[in-house]
Amino acid sequence: MLISEGHKHMAEVGFMRFSAREVSKRIGYSIGTLYNVFGTYDYFIAAVNTRTFEHWANELQYALADCEGDRIQCLVENYFSFARNNRNLWRAIYEHHIPDDFVMPEEQGVQRGKLTEVVVQEVANALPPARKDMAPRLARSLIATVHGHCTFDLSGSFSLMGLDGAVEMALERVRDSLKMADGVNNGH
Repeated sequence: MLISEGHKHMAEVGFMRFSAREVSKRIGYSIGTLYNVFGTYDYFIAAVNTRTFEHWANELQYALADCEGDRIQCLVENYFSFARNNRNLWRAIYEHHIPDDFVMPEEQGVQRGKLTEVVVQEVANALPPARKDMAPRLARSLIATVHGHCTFDLSGSFSLMGLDGAVEMALERVRDSLKMADGVNNGH
């Protein structure tokens, strides 16, 4: 119940205006109860953000199930679509700076990893058989590339630079990287 209400509150107000006290109040609990359950504010935020990862992974799997064309394009478009349609939740993932001594609960790590594993599998499928071993590392690098384009798009930075077509630019970079990976296989 706390995670569900926290997720709802995060979607409404974003990370910067998020209040654990407000979440507790909404469900009739004391803030002490919330901290008894999660231990710290950081663990509560991590749990809320893990819920966002779960929703995102589900949306991505639905998008891929409906994808009739280029699956890599579907991945990139879904990244932007999820971020645009869930700005506060998407931003909260990256705005929450986890303390150095934070240990992600194992179950949350598994849940968060499902999103990346979908991407890794699709990247592996796009690579030649002899290069599939590079999929985990390449997929994570491609996620960072798409994330950067998406961040610049949502912040208005691309617009200030006189650029549009962030999705297309991100897709071009992803395709370039996949071609380079294939070129390594072909001795280029």
